[in-house]
Amino acid sequence: MAIYEFNGIRPQIHPTAFVHPLACLIGRVCIEANCYIAPFATLRGDFGAIEIGAGSNIQESCTLHVRHGEVCRLEQNAHIGHGAIVHGAFLERDCLIGMNSVVMDDVHIGAESIVAASAFVRTGMHVPPRSLVAGLPAAVVRRITDVEIDQKLAATRRYQELAADCHRTLRQVD
Repeated sequence: MAIYEFNGIRPQIHPTAFVHPLACLIGRVCIEANCYIAPFATLRGDFGAIEIGAGSNIQESCTLHVRHGEVCRLEQNAHIGHGAIVHGAFLERDCLIGMNSVVMDDVHIGAESIVAASAFVRTGMHVPPRSLVAGLPAAVVRRITDVEIDQKLAATRRYQELAADCHRTLRQVD
């Protein structure tokens, strides 16, 4: 596993969280319970802190970073799709960031919001709770439905189950 101490600070990983051996964690990174961190995800807590709330998942090839002295915070059940970049943002609970999206510094994503695949969320944008955000640059398109929230929560639960399954059964073979 590529876990690195930086300036005397080591990543903190809850025992129930699963961090794939091909992921990279550096410095001030805190991963809470039941999280799943996929291969090739990079969480770089060298300039500031990266905080991942319980039950969250960071999928393949995602990058999380932050400006000097800042915090990138994902509250519980964040769902970060393949290839997304989250740089210095704050995500309230139960958010989904779509594949290949970019979420910039000082962005605040309200609870139960969804950022569409390939969206670019510009610096400082504030997204109200239960919003669908899409586009280049991103804009609020509409309100999220109860059905969409239920689907998102079900997908996040599957990643929480995957974390537990990986602890039990994932083995490298030669």
